[in-house]
Amino acid sequence: MTDVSRTIAGAVLLTIVTIQFGGYFMTRIVRGQVPMTDFQKSFARAGHAHAGVLVILSLVGLLYVDQTGLSGFWLWIARLAVPVAAILMSGGFFASSAGKDRTAPNQFLWILWLGAASLALGVVTLGVGLIVA
Repeated sequence: MTDVSRTIAGAVLLTIVTIQFGGYFMTRIVRGQVPMTDFQKSFARAGHAHAGVLVILSLVGLLYVDQTGLSGFWLWIARLAVPVAAILMSGGFFASSAGKDRTAPNQFLWILWLGAASLALGVVTLGVGLIVA
């Protein structure tokens, strides 16, 4: 593993503490200690789940990225697009459901879709990079 990938992996691992805090917050939600609509509860679950899964996918991707022949811009896309997607997608779920008694997404739903685009770009770049290596 290159030094750059190892450093990124270390930073990604440190984000797990925030996901742990999100898990604690989720336990407060399901116990009824945080008032939320059913919509907000479902988006909180989705945001928490996407964060956890995409952080793991980010770490796995970093194990593979240095096995590609990618360089320059495309190498950085392969390294960073999935971790960025973890932030944007989970943040998009939380931001678009924020507000008292919300029953539908607000104007911040675009953050979720930006994260989805980042995820697609990252996995396609890494996948193609591995296939052609």
